[in-house]
Amino acid sequence: MAVPGYQDFMYPFLQILKDGKEHKLQDLYRDLASYFNLNENDIAETLPSGKQTLLNNRVGWARTYLSKAGLIKVVRRAVFTITDEGMKVLSDPGVDRIDRKFLTRYSSFNEFINKANQDTNDDINNTEQKTPLELIDENYNILKKELQDGLLEKILECSPAFFERLIVHLIVAMGYGGSVKDAGAAIGKSGDEGIDGIIKEDFLGLEMIYLQAKRWKKESTVGRPDIQSFVGSLVGKQASKGIFITTAKFSKNAYDYADSIDKRVILIDGQQLTDLMFKYDVGTTNEEVFVTKRLDIDFFEE
Repeated sequence: MAVPGYQDFMYPFLQILKDGKEHKLQDLYRDLASYFNLNENDIAETLPSGKQTLLNNRVGWARTYLSKAGLIKVVRRAVFTITDEGMKVLSDPGVDRIDRKFLTRYSSFNEFINKANQDTNDDINNTEQKTPLELIDENYNILKKELQDGLLEKILECSPAFFERLIVHLIVAMGYGGSVKDAGAAIGKSGDEGIDGIIKEDFLGLEMIYLQAKRWKKESTVGRPDIQSFVGSLVGKQASKGIFITTAKFSKNAYDYADSIDKRVILIDGQQLTDLMFKYDVGTTNEEVFVTKRLDIDFFEE
């Protein structure tokens, strides 16, 4: 048979995990291929790009959606277990299929697909009314969000020293700091009085920007006291500009305080950090590039 759609993999994916043990993604590819009696040709079928098999791609998206809904938990990279909510779904005699519509009952899933403030049922029912460009845009954003979540997870696995180097590459990619060598020479050197690094605002170094970087868990919150401490450090350095970068979130009080002071302090949270990494190709690489075209009416004018 042909490789099923990604939604068809969701329920059997969860069933395989019902023993409560840890399961590797590589084993799940094999187990699910066996579940659907896929032959060698089915398993070997690739996406049009040839970079990934259709089976791996669809199982991968089933895994992503189940994880975002909270039905499975990532123990470590490519290793999963079922959650209590996942067990609850399997024990429900009225549930024998899981699809995207089913998952919209979970707020974490809705947040992931940027539909937290929309009528999800109407949205799904209206899918057929969307134009191809709307569908491309919607799915592009889902792919981007998944990549951003993966970037944050990877950053938190790495060392503090790597995080500093990442910030250097990002700032240079954005046009600050002169070169990686110049920025790298300044970052992480001060390490005192609440300052983690100093970079040039321009190539000549006419003005300097002071940095504070916090590699905290993404569920954590950076509050007003942390920003006040950073601003105090800027005052001590007679500096007027600073950037506070974190993998976590900022509280509303933190934002309000940063907006109320005469110092120019930019707050970059984990979401904005990964958005900038995406935009400036730091820690990411192009997988596919699609170009849409329209008819050039002017060309046909005689």
